[in-house]
Amino acid sequence: MPLIFLPDLRLNAELSGPVNAPPVVLLHALGTNQRLWDRVVAQMPRHCILRADMRGHGLSDVPPGPYAMGALIHDVERLIEHFALRDVVVVGLSIGGMIAQGLATKRLDLVRAMVLSNTAARIGTPDQWQTRIAAVQAGGLEAVADATLERWFGRRWRDLPHLPDMRAMLLATPVEGWMGAAAAIAGTDFYTPTAALTLPTLAIAGANDGSTPPDLVRETADLIRGSRFALIRGAGHLPMLEKPEDYATLLADFMKSIGHV
Repeated sequence: MPLIFLPDLRLNAELSGPVNAPPVVLLHALGTNQRLWDRVVAQMPRHCILRADMRGHGLSDVPPGPYAMGALIHDVERLIEHFALRDVVVVGLSIGGMIAQGLATKRLDLVRAMVLSNTAARIGTPDQWQTRIAAVQAGGLEAVADATLERWFGRRWRDLPHLPDMRAMLLATPVEGWMGAAAAIAGTDFYTPTAALTLPTLAIAGANDGSTPPDLVRETADLIRGSRFALIRGAGHLPMLEKPEDYATLLADFMKSIGHV
């Protein structure tokens, strides 16, 4: 998997599918990496798909934190330009959805439409995030793993078949990277800029999501004129992992409705 060398860091990125096909950019959540999208990418053979490990995650560089949301947005902007993509549909999960909102606000010349998955204009409070950051600083990601997984998957999280893989992905995230990105979430409130957006938007929520509950996702969707909202039952914060077929169908229907096929 290629490392993309930017002036100040290296990002682990992958471009797959037909090069001249309509482009889609997939942005993962805090404490995960681009492999989270594997099962959905397999069902999107007719799109050119760009995905990458966010700074501080996966195989990308881990610069010292805290990170600014503007830097995370700029990273994606530079990747899109590196691969000479235009008129992309950005699918952002959780912090990836915040990055998508910021990118659409900044670069409508690059972004044609967006899918805001399990995300919001503001997630949690600064105090909540500072408490989690302090816990991780003191005890590593193991200190917040159980609470995180329960928020992601709901009360029955211990019974899920994919739990070992998700716990391993979370715990493999560099501590400095997790804390840096968590600080970016803590400092972000996109209510005003997102309310000014008018591009085609699909918002997706998981019925069992305790991190970004459906009402929070819907509230953000309602900021954007003409947006659509979809609820995936039986899924939590990572529906592309829990219900990949349902998730891929929602994406395909949205892409078809805007002619991005």
